[in-house]
Amino acid sequence: MSRIFGTDGIRGVANQYPITVETGVKLGKAVAACFMDQAKAPMIIIGRDSRISGEMFENALVAGICSMGAHVGLVGVLPTPGVAFVTSSIKEAVAGIVISASHNPHTDNGFKVFNAHGFKLTDEIEADIEKRMLQDISADSLAPGGSDSKKIAPPEPLFEPGQIVKMDQASDAYIDFLFHAARRVSLENIKLVIDCSNGATSDIAPRLFSRLGARVETLSAAPDGKNINDGCGSQNPESLRRAVLEKKADIGLAFDGDGDRVTAVDETGNVLTGDQSILICAKDSLANNELKNNVVTTTTMSNIGLIKALGELGIAHVQSDVGDRHVLCEMQKSGGVIGGEDSGHIIFLNHHTTGDGILAGLMLLKAMLNQSQPLSGLSRAMTVYPQSMINVAVAEKTPITDVPEIGAIIKKIEKKLGANGRVLARYSGTEPCMRIMTEGPSKEKTAQYCREIADVVQREIGK
Repeated sequence: MSRIFGTDGIRGVANQYPITVETGVKLGKAVAACFMDQAKAPMIIIGRDSRISGEMFENALVAGICSMGAHVGLVGVLPTPGVAFVTSSIKEAVAGIVISASHNPHTDNGFKVFNAHGFKLTDEIEADIEKRMLQDISADSLAPGGSDSKKIAPPEPLFEPGQIVKMDQASDAYIDFLFHAARRVSLENIKLVIDCSNGATSDIAPRLFSRLGARVETLSAAPDGKNINDGCGSQNPESLRRAVLEKKADIGLAFDGDGDRVTAVDETGNVLTGDQSILICAKDSLANNELKNNVVTTTTMSNIGLIKALGELGIAHVQSDVGDRHVLCEMQKSGGVIGGEDSGHIIFLNHHTTGDGILAGLMLLKAMLNQSQPLSGLSRAMTVYPQSMINVAVAEKTPITDVPEIGAIIKKIEKKLGANGRVLARYSGTEPCMRIMTEGPSKEKTAQYCREIADVVQREIGK
């Protein structure tokens, strides 16, 4: 088994390697073996989004976990950050697993793993889990004399399987958590449109925002297993934009399939970037003396406009590799409490351990109320420099340095852009493709340069 963990867990087409029932069983065994020595009666929390293959993979994980003598807590359909919250809240929980492919179509699925504290795993622990999956460990291997006997105490007796507990109150507990994170913000005068992407937020988000007093109009909250992310949600905000204008709403919020990211639409119908949302929240936190260590962390994909705007506010900027795990790592190093990605993953470390789309939406609403400004006014604090991105499917992820033609075209474009833009080319951590991003002074030139690079990549290593 080769490296299967990407930048955000394991992801791919359902029923095709590595997203198979067999992988689910092996992952369940490996996670149980890796963490089960941390509690007397270890439990692993399992949650999922609404896609049709979710229950199948849930059963596979349950079989693997219980075969090792560990227990399972089933929370059903719950946003990824909700699973992280539940995992960190239960004393017996040693890990949490989310079955989701995030913003991908319903034909895909995947697995994300959290530790007992609700944080995503380090590279070292992921490597350990992969090693155990390769060995296909079982309860017998944990017996005295087994390969892992020095690390893990065997369950007693070896043949006694773990038990399954259905945690029917998990969604209510998560809503309570979000409600209190909002610090009793009243949304009574707010007209809000939310797009739940027919995903994991379909029940949670309408209940929470209504509880906070908002007048809520809900879109795409009727999941049928196949309509998740289908022309809706954070990646497809056009229907939300139209609804905001039609309903004359104050704000629109669109979540992705598993609820860990958000795209906001202001009252004029303008779609905000994730970087704009990060800046709005950081500026509000700064004004309220809540921006610990006066620092914000974002990835290499963040817009130049964000970096300039942070500098004008006197806020330090830390840059990380792409992926919210890397953002979190840099946040922990700097002691910062706000960080995220332009894609809409935003982490508020003083509230939660991972990116949370609903929480990010609450923080935007809080900023609007605190500053007594509409979202359109708040977003003007940042000038968004034009960006163009093209994904090129590849057969193999050949190192860019091994393809001279790609390196040459990148250098050529970088020379043309000079100090007024940049080029970023990297392989996706979750899909077989190269992501090419250009940033420059004009929309036309930025798109042209991105296409020039993409054409070379397609010719040299395209699938």
